[in-house]
Amino acid sequence: MLPKISIIVPVYNQEKYIGRCIRSLLSQSLNKKKFEIIVIDDGSKDKTDQALKVFKKEIIILKNKKNLGLPKSLNIGIKQARSNYIIRVDSDDYVNRDFVSILLKFANLNPDIDAFACDYYLVDDNEKIIKRMNCLKKPIACGILFKTHHLIEIGLYDENFLINEEKDLRIRFKNKYSIDRISLPLYRYRQHENSLTKDKIKKKSYDLKLKKKYEKN
Repeated sequence: MLPKISIIVPVYNQEKYIGRCIRSLLSQSLNKKKFEIIVIDDGSKDKTDQALKVFKKEIIILKNKKNLGLPKSLNIGIKQARSNYIIRVDSDDYVNRDFVSILLKFANLNPDIDAFACDYYLVDDNEKIIKRMNCLKKPIACGILFKTHHLIEIGLYDENFLINEEKDLRIRFKNKYSIDRISLPLYRYRQHENSLTKDKIKKKSYDLKLKKKYEKN
């Protein structure tokens, strides 16, 4: 039986957090036969590979021989997926045990809706809740159930965007499709000192790159 959902987890040098992320996915209330977990190790240089070996019988592990960047790793994972739906979960985040079950239930009950995003809790490094966030007012890259063929149709992630890859994908996706909100905080978005979102200089340069790509002539 093919899985209903493929959970894509890109990871690079996250030995501290990846175990927590995977455990939250393996602890889902949904039958494990209905989803698959695809982890793409993007050439990690720390002990991420050792952390992943603990789960090797329960997940699919793809390992890049060298660091290829986040968007390319995501595309590798999506192309490997065997299901009709894709969800991205980042390696330093974790989820509620009903995360996959509820997203799939909404998809089954609303087949005409293109994609679903769930609300999330912003948490600190000790997993203390900082704030509840509205997924449409403060969108993030994760916690969104996409139809696999829609992502393939729009060309997957643009591999030129090493930062803001999710913003670029969302722009292209929303040109043809829509994302509906599930007002349940099922995702846990970790904020810590090593977060990519803290790298303001790089983000600013990619913001300009994104603007230039879509500015009208």
